[in-house]
Amino acid sequence: MRIALAGLATSHPYTDARALRDHAELVVWEPDPQRLARFRAEQPDVAVAPDLAGLLATRPDGVVLTVPTSDVPDTLAQVLARELPCFVNKPAAATVDQLDRLERVVAPAAELVLTSSVLRFAPDFAAFDVPRGEVLSVRATVRHDVGLWATGYNPWQDDPAIGGGTLVMMGLHGVELLVALLGPAVRLVGAAGTVRHHRGLRSEDTGMLALQWADGVPGAVEVLGVSEGEAYEVTVHTAAGERRVVLRGGADQLGYRDTIDAFLGMVRGAPSPVPWAQTRAVLGVLAAARATARPA
Repeated sequence: MRIALAGLATSHPYTDARALRDHAELVVWEPDPQRLARFRAEQPDVAVAPDLAGLLATRPDGVVLTVPTSDVPDTLAQVLARELPCFVNKPAAATVDQLDRLERVVAPAAELVLTSSVLRFAPDFAAFDVPRGEVLSVRATVRHDVGLWATGYNPWQDDPAIGGGTLVMMGLHGVELLVALLGPAVRLVGAAGTVRHHRGLRSEDTGMLALQWADGVPGAVEVLGVSEGEAYEVTVHTAAGERRVVLRGGADQLGYRDTIDAFLGMVRGAPSPVPWAQTRAVLGVLAAARATARPA
């Protein structure tokens, strides 16, 4: 089996490669020489392609795609033209325009596309179950520090027009978890973002999204980009009290390995385990939030 890593634009494909190397031969393309050198220092046996066309010419069985969000639709179109299963590291779209472009690309082959927060596959969340009829309201809290962006690192992630900034990049985790729990019939009620600590950001370091499902259940996603640790929490309120799951720890606890296992299932012929309707709902909420909330 050969897996192509198309781009190294975030830290995620480095983690993906550690999970994949026991299952597949890896080939990588990344235009930034520093990122590529860092990756090769960790994965010295990986084959390197000069460009995307060269990467796809190696005849991979599947593709892990990690490029700046604004480049996802065009790059994914080339992957799907080869009828290859593809895991797109988050977020696949950050603005309404990006999502419109992405939908046109994905529509003919949605079963070949998996794009999700890895937290959906975290073992503790996968085992978390609350009967839908008992839910009064829900809340997701995302704690993931974004101070590195204030230093100029990965500026595209902090750019509301490209990567969506903190509200999208980190808010995705919370929206993904709630949609996985309650379904895709959800709309954005309101969103707000501000800078409370990390000066120099183009987006925000703190935000809030208010949601509502079609049956009336309200929800909230708190985005805390000022944090000493990384943790994700879902609280479900019922008449009997609160049910809560907290996700923290390493790659295994946060779902990275299980996500790759799901992707390998697609390489072996299974359809995407996340219905496009759910992915579309997550990205639609985030794009609407980005259009609503003023950047910092």
